[in-house]
Amino acid sequence: MADTTRPSLREYGIAIGELPAGPVNAITDVAGVAVGHAGLSDGPVQTGCTAVRLHDGHPFREKLPAAVHIVNGFGKSVGLTQINELGTVETPIMLTNTLSVGTAATALVRHMLERTPEIGEATGTVNPVVLECNDGAWLNDIRGLHVQERHVREALDAVGATVTEGNVGAGTGMSCYGLAGGIGTASRVVPVKRRHHVIGALTLCNMGRLRDLRIDGRPVGVSIASRLGAERDSRDQGSIIVLIATDAPLDARQLRRLAVRAAGGIARTGSHFGSGSGDIVLAVSTAERIPHTPPADPVTTRRILHEEALDPLFRAVIESTEEAILNALLAARPRTGKHGNTRRALSEFADLLGP
Repeated sequence: MADTTRPSLREYGIAIGELPAGPVNAITDVAGVAVGHAGLSDGPVQTGCTAVRLHDGHPFREKLPAAVHIVNGFGKSVGLTQINELGTVETPIMLTNTLSVGTAATALVRHMLERTPEIGEATGTVNPVVLECNDGAWLNDIRGLHVQERHVREALDAVGATVTEGNVGAGTGMSCYGLAGGIGTASRVVPVKRRHHVIGALTLCNMGRLRDLRIDGRPVGVSIASRLGAERDSRDQGSIIVLIATDAPLDARQLRRLAVRAAGGIARTGSHFGSGSGDIVLAVSTAERIPHTPPADPVTTRRILHEEALDPLFRAVIESTEEAILNALLAARPRTGKHGNTRRALSEFADLLGP
């Protein structure tokens, strides 16, 4: 479930799009998905990591179909090449800051080795997936390499159905549209014939220029910038990571089609994917698990949706991505970091948010 202690857009009468949200309007509305955080917030140290478990089984022995779409490739993530080649994901997903990717990858490998004795012995190695944004541009002492393996373990151990949003975990020191940024989530329920499928989005938001911020189409950022009396950010720089999970039966090719649509949700909030940004989308289906060990008969049959049924899922990706970004902004609290740099919070301008 989503964290109910922080405000959401819907409390201000703002409902993004036309599809209904899931029960708790979070990526965890997709059964089996769980999220955990470990954050460090002390003076110039404003950083952390976030873990996303994709199902409640063994991720290496029971892989999931997955696809990656790179909107703009100014990023340092690991594990994407194998996902593009094989169309599967086999570990939890870690989010952190740019210079902590190596630490997070090592910790994730150790986590998998402890639980999977056959890795590197009776079978091949494992592909850790770590995605990042740069929190060192304004708030975090990124050169200090403060995220340690124990923090990654803490996030992995903390995974659960409640998703805390805002500047927590990997989002602790992130900035978004010149304000405090971080983690956001949202979901949509999609009717497909006589069934319903869930699309969930989780975003790590660290991008955008304040004057460009739009909420449900309204140029709120212009009003905030005017009230602050100055525009500090002259460029749309930074990054965003979007994780899309769904219980709809899709193969890797179809998941890439979904991942591409997340860019529409990002753009609706005002970003134009500046040259210095790393904007990456990872989409996963939980409907069909793929065994690591091939069966006796290697010819397998898997269910997938017909292409004509994908249109409402495309809409769900756009709507849930847009709302997840705005929820991250609204849940974030004011933050002071290195060199006394500060970020105001969107919630301080609540009078501008009403419909």
